[in-house]
Amino acid sequence: MEVRNQSFMRFLQEDLAIPAAAVMLAWQHSESPSLLPMVLWQYGLVTLTQLDQIFDWLEQHSLTLL
Repeated sequence: MEVRNQSFMRFLQEDLAIPAAAVMLAWQHSESPSLLPMVLWQYGLVTLTQLDQIFDWLEQHSLTLL
């Protein structure tokens, strides 16, 4: 995982309280890192509200997951 994605991972785990194992599961099942938020939602690991928060965070931090 690239350094620029580490702050995003911290956001998921600390702010949204998504367990590290859940994030890694979604990461492994994402065909592309950019699909990670959708995979988290698809697997029921985040709510729609949390998914909105994820997209807002990505936009605020001008971060594109590669």
